[in-house]
Amino acid sequence: MAIPSNSLLTLSHINTICLSSSPFRLQSQLPMLGFQGAPHLRPLNCCSSSSSSPHVGPLSDFRSQTATMMPFGLTADENTLSKPPYKWQRVLLKVSGEALAGDNAQTIDPKITMSIAREVASVTRLGVEVAIVVGGGNIFRGASWAGSSGLDRSSADYIGMLATVMNAIFLQATMESIGIPTRVQTAFRMSEVAEPYIRRRAVRHLEKGRVVIFAAGTGNPFFTTDTAAALRCAEINAEVVLKATNVDGVFDDDPKVNPNARLLESLSYQDVTSKDLSVMDMTAITLCQENNIPVVVFNLNKTGNISKAIVGDKVGTLISGARSSTQATPMM
Repeated sequence: MAIPSNSLLTLSHINTICLSSSPFRLQSQLPMLGFQGAPHLRPLNCCSSSSSSPHVGPLSDFRSQTATMMPFGLTADENTLSKPPYKWQRVLLKVSGEALAGDNAQTIDPKITMSIAREVASVTRLGVEVAIVVGGGNIFRGASWAGSSGLDRSSADYIGMLATVMNAIFLQATMESIGIPTRVQTAFRMSEVAEPYIRRRAVRHLEKGRVVIFAAGTGNPFFTTDTAAALRCAEINAEVVLKATNVDGVFDDDPKVNPNARLLESLSYQDVTSKDLSVMDMTAITLCQENNIPVVVFNLNKTGNISKAIVGDKVGTLISGARSSTQATPMM
């Protein structure tokens, strides 16, 4: 670019030269801009997109310092915290089919599913990962039908598995209606309506903030959905099984008979197995014990209980490795 003679050199002229000139050409034009000793200057890299060495100077020093600064309001220790302050980071919620029916005679109560969806939404937005296993007893219970009407146990259980898929799709639709991304995975292939269960894919969904609903139990007859909940919990490395029921938990006596019956806050696995408590079936509770998975039994019908259980607040009865000396009577 030619420098205008006998005219005032403005900042726009300098900018035009910088943008249109190579470093070496710019160096040759610096004397015309009034800079002395220009031939002794190094070629400038400011106009080159392929600089071979980083800029050195106050600006680069400032950038290097600010790149390592902590976010405003956080100390170094606070910035290194990677986990939110909740007891559980990944949970498995077990919802029985009877709980989905509520107190009504209808198969599924939409108010119950919407209540579940809203409470799950409130905790997923906090960063807690939630997986759900649903039962199918509100539609069809295989163990109850086995032996009647010519049904063998295996066939009856397969029908029960299909019932859990129906509940899962209903719950998925409810959750997505309020903006919760949800995936249904079944233990056997039903590709037109759900994904097949793949452990790595399920974990990836959870990591992306999606809710995953596991349906069709374990895919095998003779195993309950409680066992499926314990199995899936162990597989996806969830930290707790939250068993949502129609009662407050486990009591030291039958509250229907004894109005002074006391709710037990904790039980051990040994209490459940040795006293044959019907909190969960023996296969499920043994699987939880072997993998050190705590179980929380709580009332689904009380507003706020799901979110309290998910974030680790005290609710219902906690079953873990800690031994309880109080005799318990389960109310399930």
